[in-house]
Amino acid sequence: MAASLRISHLATGLTAVLVGYAGTVAIVFQAAAAVGASQAQLASWLWALGIGTGLSTLALSLAHRAPVLTAWSTPGAALLATSLPGLSMAEAVAAFLFCSFLLTCVGLFGWFDAIVRNLPRSLAAAMLAGVLLRFGLDAFAVLPTEPVLVLAMLAAWLAGWVWAPRLAVPLLLGVGLLTAVLLGQVDTALIELRLAMPVWTTPVPSVAALLGVGLPLCLVTLAAQNLPGIAVLRGNGYELRASPLIGWTGFTGLALGPFGGYAFNLAAITAAICAGPQSDPDPNRRWLSSMSAGGFYLVAGLMGASVASVLAALPIALVALLAGLALLSTLAGSLASALEDAGQREAAIVTFLVTGSGMAWFGLGSGFWGLVFGLGVHWAGRWRVRGAQDGR
Repeated sequence: MAASLRISHLATGLTAVLVGYAGTVAIVFQAAAAVGASQAQLASWLWALGIGTGLSTLALSLAHRAPVLTAWSTPGAALLATSLPGLSMAEAVAAFLFCSFLLTCVGLFGWFDAIVRNLPRSLAAAMLAGVLLRFGLDAFAVLPTEPVLVLAMLAAWLAGWVWAPRLAVPLLLGVGLLTAVLLGQVDTALIELRLAMPVWTTPVPSVAALLGVGLPLCLVTLAAQNLPGIAVLRGNGYELRASPLIGWTGFTGLALGPFGGYAFNLAAITAAICAGPQSDPDPNRRWLSSMSAGGFYLVAGLMGASVASVLAALPIALVALLAGLALLSTLAGSLASALEDAGQREAAIVTFLVTGSGMAWFGLGSGFWGLVFGLGVHWAGRWRVRGAQDGR
């Protein structure tokens, strides 16, 4: 395999990892902060996510000889950042394990297609859009306090979006870091180069954590991550069975959940980098790019403590803007999907508003209640249509 590697395989693999980290680590940082994670625990989260993604990518790509790239759930991290406040780290870990258990069952028993058929796509998209709403708002709320940094980053993102969309997020990160350094806003004393050490947290289940965090995390991961991930593979000619792949990502989460590996799934954006012709003209050799990405993820996971220290040294405005703009296309796509079906718009908008409100009721987060109220409106709408048909 080493003899078959080309520069294009290494380059696309490294690009996939850079895009994956640049667009999501800031959101993971906010999720860990929401539950009061220490610096060591944050480093453990990044260790678990990097190691889990690297190992699962290597194993699945090698087993199927296809560019199967995994990732941690970016919308899941956004959901955690809004749903975890008020829970302990032990309760959060229990929610992670519950989510991964559900994903494993969905994969092993072939339930994926059934869930997709029975959960209205518009409601899943609306819940995701509601989760991401706060990140989009926070990205622009920091403008009055940090105008130079924010405007420089917005200009960089806009330039990347116009001329090189795939590099928009890395360019956003690079310009943000450079501007923050020039403004003296990076606390270099906090940055250190060291390996990450996994930190075990014993799970403590609670109804609020399992139903308010674990269940919505599973649904978001299935609908917003695994569906596009399968679409990317099949769109590039790789007709792999979805359920076994999802089952293995769930099992990875079960193994690494106590260390901070909150949810793993099939990648979409980064997988498209490795599965496309820019990776290799021969589709039968593109799996070497995902193997390269898996190796880079392992290295990044081992250096999780260094990544955590860099994040702690950055200004809050940079992290907020990076997270918001990195999720902007996902938010826009979710809103478009939520409102696409005219017959589902009322249910979708209720789901979006309830989820976006950030409300908590009976200890359960807004993601759970968004689905509950949205499904209620959905079923009421079906009864209304059925009654109108019977009246005719």
